[in-house]
Amino acid sequence: MLFSSLVFLWYFLPACAALYYLLRRRRTAANLLLLAASLIFYAWGEPKYIFLMAASIALNYACGLAVSRYRGKAVLVVCVLANLAVLGYFKYFNFLAELANRLLPGNPVALRDIALPIGISFYTFQALSYVIDVYRGEIDVQRGPLKLALYISFFPQLIAGPIVQYHDVSEQLEHRQLSWAKTAYGIRRFTYGLGKKVIFANAFAAVVDRALGDASRPLIGTGLAWFVMLLYALQIYYDFSGYSDMAIGLGKMFGFDFMENFRYPYLSASVREFWRRWHISLSNWFKQYVYIPLGGNRKGKMRTYVNLFIVFLVTGLWHGAGMNFVLWGVYYGVFLVLERAFLGRWLEKNPWPALNHVYTLAVVLVGWSLFRIEDMGELLRLWQVMFLGKGGVLTVAMFADRRVWTLLILGIALCGPVQRLCPKLKEALYREDAVTFAGIAAMAAVFAVCTVLLVSNTYNPFIYFRF
Repeated sequence: MLFSSLVFLWYFLPACAALYYLLRRRRTAANLLLLAASLIFYAWGEPKYIFLMAASIALNYACGLAVSRYRGKAVLVVCVLANLAVLGYFKYFNFLAELANRLLPGNPVALRDIALPIGISFYTFQALSYVIDVYRGEIDVQRGPLKLALYISFFPQLIAGPIVQYHDVSEQLEHRQLSWAKTAYGIRRFTYGLGKKVIFANAFAAVVDRALGDASRPLIGTGLAWFVMLLYALQIYYDFSGYSDMAIGLGKMFGFDFMENFRYPYLSASVREFWRRWHISLSNWFKQYVYIPLGGNRKGKMRTYVNLFIVFLVTGLWHGAGMNFVLWGVYYGVFLVLERAFLGRWLEKNPWPALNHVYTLAVVLVGWSLFRIEDMGELLRLWQVMFLGKGGVLTVAMFADRRVWTLLILGIALCGPVQRLCPKLKEALYREDAVTFAGIAAMAAVFAVCTVLLVSNTYNPFIYFRF
């Protein structure tokens, strides 16, 4: 089920919210309602994978109890390997089989028809963080299986984040504050994210998919290639940050506080800053559970560089099983090592700060081409068009009408520049106590426009659902 679907907006969410408010003073009953709603939400599109999630919950509940009791590293290792084995099978089996078949004669490994369960990377990482933190003694073990099940499966952030760590919500599972002001803010935040997704991301996605389709891609000209990558950068931002806004808003409606996942990443003046602003929950997860355990920056410069590179190589693999994602991780790993070694100091001393933003955006746009184009041959052809001008006959004018140009200008303005120039707008969007009649009217208008667009258009993909 999609947040931006009519079924969710007009049936599932109103019914769930109404029942929750009736039960809100009975915490156990309210939690059971949210757990049941989460399982229904997840099973809506892929009923068979609900059993996989239930197995993951049971595994990590048992591992948490065992780690808490025995405090042995062997138990933790078994738990981590079991989680990664399940994730690896569904996400990487065919990728590794193809690599093996390229390296070994006779294609010894048969490929399998394996569908990737939606959100498996997200809920696996949440479960792992819980068990690891229990082992570290940073949190108490959860002895109530239903509460742990709710933590892992809670539908607002289940299938595309933000990745919520157990210590951030453990108290909220027992005691959480619910008020009309918090609910109003949650509705506003959800509607804001819905608008980002339906009005902006879907419109950009339609142009990007048409331009990069099999029929058009060989004929793309240089200007169109850069234009499409700019649209894709905006598409993925409004898609993913819109989902995160909706998740945060939904959490507020049910009394939960989730961390911010985006802080206007396209305002960044370095690649390091970009990754402090983009998908913050994932960056924090890798920092706490990969980078620091590897030694972080505590074992000398070279070890720090190696650790950074490993983290971003793994980050690339987390996003998908394909050489383009491996190269995407390597690509960012190289830039982060360079900035850590010397480039960062150059950027700080640069007398023309605007050039730092140009550099960062250029790196990011090229990085998104790695993210979007899975076929290496097609990727190289696109780079030839972008950098060498060896393009075809298709131009921007063939894909961008007045509506696309209007949304592009608004999309660029609203992904950070306007909020930086007008702090009051940022406060109106993100302050919980900033409830005004003008704001309510604006959100009502956004919701109405989104509803009209959803009724008239079935094109409604979410990029991060496949991770």
